[in-house]
Amino acid sequence: MQSYDVRVWSIRRRASKSAPFQLRWTVGGKVHQEPFLTKTLADGRRAKLMTAASSGEAFDTETGLPVSELRQLNRTSWYAHARDHVAMKWPSAAAKHRASIAESLTIATMAICPQSKARPEAELLRRALYQWAFNAGRHGTAPPAPEAQALAWVEKNAPAVVDLDSAKRMRTVLDELAKKMDGKPAAPNTIRRRRAVLSNCLRLAVEKELLPSNPLSRVHWDIPKAVEELDERSVATPAQAAELIKAVHGQGHRGEHLAAFFGCMYYAAMRPEEVSVLSVDQCTLPVTGWGRLDLSGARPQVGSGWTDDGMPYEERGLKHRARKTVRRVPIPPVLVSLLREHIEQFGSGDDGRLFRAVRGGPVRSQEYGAVWKEARRRALTSAQVASPLARIPYDLRHACVSFWLRSGVSLAETARRAGQSIAVLQRYYAKVLDGEEDRMNELIDQGFAEHAEDDRPAP
Repeated sequence: MQSYDVRVWSIRRRASKSAPFQLRWTVGGKVHQEPFLTKTLADGRRAKLMTAASSGEAFDTETGLPVSELRQLNRTSWYAHARDHVAMKWPSAAAKHRASIAESLTIATMAICPQSKARPEAELLRRALYQWAFNAGRHGTAPPAPEAQALAWVEKNAPAVVDLDSAKRMRTVLDELAKKMDGKPAAPNTIRRRRAVLSNCLRLAVEKELLPSNPLSRVHWDIPKAVEELDERSVATPAQAAELIKAVHGQGHRGEHLAAFFGCMYYAAMRPEEVSVLSVDQCTLPVTGWGRLDLSGARPQVGSGWTDDGMPYEERGLKHRARKTVRRVPIPPVLVSLLREHIEQFGSGDDGRLFRAVRGGPVRSQEYGAVWKEARRRALTSAQVASPLARIPYDLRHACVSFWLRSGVSLAETARRAGQSIAVLQRYYAKVLDGEEDRMNELIDQGFAEHAEDDRPAP
């Protein structure tokens, strides 16, 4: 507990040969004291306490020390603090976020640690920090000898947290967070995510009274703006999407199996991790007309080192939704037909899931990504292949949402079907909505013109 109620008394002499001079002061009414051999030493100590008190610095009631002095005594290393931060975040963090924390703290730690001849080679140091030091699932497990030696060097050479209370030092760290491994600029979203992890770690240090404040707040460093608008060049038309899915289907047995996978992304605006867990009991597929999907979960692909069960994917609820939330998505007849044909030809797995990897388990991004790359080569012109048009499978979802909006589906209904907020739709699909605004204005002008004709007096 801290207090600003500090009173420093005059030095008094006492009957002691080893320390005859005594300095006493109170913090929040609690008495503290220090003995000294000479009055000069006692006067010097009293002057320091008086200076701290007169400058408005808080004192710790337990030790009686100014908080700045207490931080210097409690010189927790950055390495130890960062590991504690990881351990605290681990239980409640999603697997992908765990990996993100480890990546960000690895970069920050490498930037903070001193450069010296004894410093481990960069790749070894990065691997040791990312895979072992900042992976709480492996805490308590001995790393291989090279990694263990690298971590021993970090433990010995990492600065104390209090030494990071420097805007200049933080700028150096931020500059490293803004780079990819090859030294090129990282994506704006990546930089913002990394900075947020570092800031959270430093805020915990402030909470533990290891730092007076978050030093990032004193750095005049422009945070890159995240990409928040859809690149319309990536949006496929319905005809192009149909040709691409047809090109997927034409790639033999594997392509036939994944045609409905991509169909779900385009015709139902599903995320890949949502398609991965789609099961038979979630599908309502009538012989004719529209059907329905009742989506209730996702299975994002992550490294096995970041999940609690050691699997390379994590079973979770819908993105940004409560665990048991169900999202009901009406699907057009074309997707109903794709899914019915898929079930008839491939059935489902033992768990009821519709899509499986060649060797069982969930379909990995490397697998469907390779099929998609070949489909683009077959279905698009060379100029289109070189363009952003449907460059990645996720662009199918963006194309679907864009098509819904341009078809006149309301923002609220589009957001509900896509599993997004209206605010995100308005921000990310702003250009699409701008186009619709012009179309709506034309309809309003047309309405005014019709009313003007009706109001004309009869001849």
